[in-house]
Amino acid sequence: MTTAVPPRTPPAVLPGPNDTCWCGSGSKYKKCHRGADAVEARKKGPDTARKGVRPGLISPRRDVPIHIPRPDYAASGRPSRRAPASEINTPDVIARMRRACKAAAEVLQEVSAHVRPGVTTDELDAITHEAYIKRGGYPSTLNYHGYPKSLCTSVNEVVCHGIPDSRALEDGDIINLDITIFLDGVHGDCSATYFVGNVDAESQRLVKVTRECLDIGIAAVKPGRPISDIGRAIEDHATKNGMSVVRAYCGHGIGETFHTSLQIPHYFEPESNTLMEPGMIFTVEPMINLGGWGSRTWDDGWTAVTADGSRSAQFEHTLLVTEKGPEILTVP
Repeated sequence: MTTAVPPRTPPAVLPGPNDTCWCGSGSKYKKCHRGADAVEARKKGPDTARKGVRPGLISPRRDVPIHIPRPDYAASGRPSRRAPASEINTPDVIARMRRACKAAAEVLQEVSAHVRPGVTTDELDAITHEAYIKRGGYPSTLNYHGYPKSLCTSVNEVVCHGIPDSRALEDGDIINLDITIFLDGVHGDCSATYFVGNVDAESQRLVKVTRECLDIGIAAVKPGRPISDIGRAIEDHATKNGMSVVRAYCGHGIGETFHTSLQIPHYFEPESNTLMEPGMIFTVEPMINLGGWGSRTWDDGWTAVTADGSRSAQFEHTLLVTEKGPEILTVP
């Protein structure tokens, strides 16, 4: 008598492209089941969208008073391609970054106090917009490559870049608020994920592990070490907890330019071998998924969601590399 062997199914956390395939073939994932898994994820896409977050109505762009200093892209939507002369910042830029990052942290603290069931993400955007202006700052995201709002609100399966709209938050949601202010000629950037009402245990665990990933990534910031140390530490912790690290988005250098060419992957990327040096300023902002690490983008060109519909969380700080290690700049 022959016993039937049940077919193997993909795990919740899919392997990386160069890892061994989950099916047991011994081949690399990219040469085995990666394509088939992507097809299945796309098939599930419409059903996931109907059950998950759906786009609402987007209100007109909010005005910024004329006296508020603006970044170079505020009118055109096109940031200058002029790269900073060096990723090592001057004492003057560092001093201004401390002020801008402190302001960003204060704004995040202020707007997060309004997160509750029934509030719309557009209302949170209005609160954030006024908080920037009150501090003499410009919303860095506003018209950056055409982005229409002053805040990114990423709910449940939205990985990042969610556009505030008329959707009201619901009991059980999780939401990431991503804050960036242009103040004193530099950008301060931070984000955090919050519970909306009563949240299920697995989502609570996701947020907890994501916060731990941020802390572990920050602890890996040491002068003389390669940037890849950050992603290695984050990926190890996420994988140990049965979660995955989003690969399509990363941390970045920041200062007088919103995004410099310096990139900070949150998974282990051996080619990220740039050595960290005192004076560097960049963000660490891991996006962690309950399911696989794949993502797709809505038709709006901004909203990134998990490919499998699983929930995603994110935390972010802007850091200064010092001789002794990391200084977290985005603290209120």
